[in-house]
Amino acid sequence: MNVLFVSNGHGEASIADRIALELYAIAPSATVDHLALVGDTTSDRMNDVGPRRAMPSGGLIAMGNVANIARDVRSGLLGLTLAQYRFLRAARNRYDAVVAIGDVYALAMALAAGSPTVFVGTAKSVYVAPYGPFEERILRRASATFVRDEPTARRLRERGVGVDAAVNAIVDLFEAPDDPRADRAFEGFDPPLALFPGSRESAYSDARFLCAVVRDLPFGTGAVLSIARNLDQARFAREARADGFVVTTCDDEAIPFECSCEGRVVVRAWTGAIGPLLRRCRTVLGQAGTANEAAAAAGVPVVAFERAGDRKGRWYRRRQRGLLGDALAVLPSDEAAARSAVAELLADPLRRERMGETGKQRMGPPGGARVVAQRVAAMAGRG
Repeated sequence: MNVLFVSNGHGEASIADRIALELYAIAPSATVDHLALVGDTTSDRMNDVGPRRAMPSGGLIAMGNVANIARDVRSGLLGLTLAQYRFLRAARNRYDAVVAIGDVYALAMALAAGSPTVFVGTAKSVYVAPYGPFEERILRRASATFVRDEPTARRLRERGVGVDAAVNAIVDLFEAPDDPRADRAFEGFDPPLALFPGSRESAYSDARFLCAVVRDLPFGTGAVLSIARNLDQARFAREARADGFVVTTCDDEAIPFECSCEGRVVVRAWTGAIGPLLRRCRTVLGQAGTANEAAAAAGVPVVAFERAGDRKGRWYRRRQRGLLGDALAVLPSDEAAARSAVAELLADPLRRERMGETGKQRMGPPGGARVVAQRVAAMAGRG
């Protein structure tokens, strides 16, 4: 069985990796390739194929973000898109199934491969933005369609678009095997927090802000900083030193360094999966996309910040707030106000419990990755 995943974002690539894990459980000898339309992150589980390149926007060019589009075009976006399309056209009928993960653009590209195509929609929802008429026409060309929630599936069905099921494979991202090294990462932190700065270029500045917020929280509070594999650990460490932290290298590849202030460890870096962090932290401070949603799915309250002057970031947070409802608190980027609001949340267990329950309800149950993998296997004649 030969399967190609086409992903349209960093989080979407993680979802592809998770579905691939379930696919291997069904068909251990399967060949699974991955074309990343956005970014250049490699996969441990899939074979990386086709043209790929990191773009300045990190993939955030939706909703008419002219500045990001212009920067990406100057960096070769059009040429990259054409090269990716040619790759898919050249792969016609090579795969038993193609799986598009992300938005309808990913599906439109995947259809060029001429194989039965499964669409896993992660971007659109009636909670924030329903699929439009043009998108519905493209969805009708998919052999199987999965969307992230039942209200969205119901609306599409009412408009004549076939939807197999409402599944949210993001929920499965935190269900990876536990990693006991996370105990060491959180050692001495009470309450324990997790910091998700994201996987784009902005993660470096966002991490500085998140660490500054944690530094002056009540004594004993500490956080584990999740560093995406496509980012530079050494740069995070350098910028922490520039902000006055004492940075110490650790003898553990999962915990590359720790940051101290006035003799107390405040932050430890983490390069492993986020699932072990979500099992142990009390709250997430996150500027991420998919990782924030995975935290909500795990029942962990999430706090995000609107950075001053960041128009695209404000749009993105509004979208995420629509998806997650009261599971997500969005605060201003003023450090003092942020620290006060986070401290209040940490001291309010009832509010955190309500946020956690809302996150679980909005994100849905686990098992979506398995459902998609079973459909792909059946389509490829191995189910």
